[in-house]
Amino acid sequence: MPRQNTCPADFPPFILSQIEHMAQRIVAVRKARGETQAQWAQQLGISQPTMARLERGDPAIATATYVMCLWLVNPQLNLLQLLDSPAPPAAAAALGTPPHTLLPSAPDANADNAAMGQPPHSPADEFASLLAQWNSAVQ
Repeated sequence: MPRQNTCPADFPPFILSQIEHMAQRIVAVRKARGETQAQWAQQLGISQPTMARLERGDPAIATATYVMCLWLVNPQLNLLQLLDSPAPPAAAAALGTPPHTLLPSAPDANADNAAMGQPPHSPADEFASLLAQWNSAVQ
């Protein structure tokens, strides 16, 4: 099966904005600690140029690298907590399209889930799925 690459320009503007804001906060934390990009890169197992790209908010950086960097910021980080509450309506509105239309899914997947005793997909579930697809496309 051929590898599919998603161009960062195809990502919703809201997602690109969130990546940029995350990168800015990572820079602020690193600088507040008085540490260099090279020091963080070594801890993350990446090159210093990749760390610089991460700090610019490059969406082509692997999601796992961003997650590892967030772990350096907060070792108690538990991303699964993000899935415990539904995304605020403003997040879906900022995407410019309903979150369920971003991902291919079976018709009325929430009805199928309810029939099987599973909770319906939340916007947070769909966002996590989008990130997983993005990560696999970037790798």
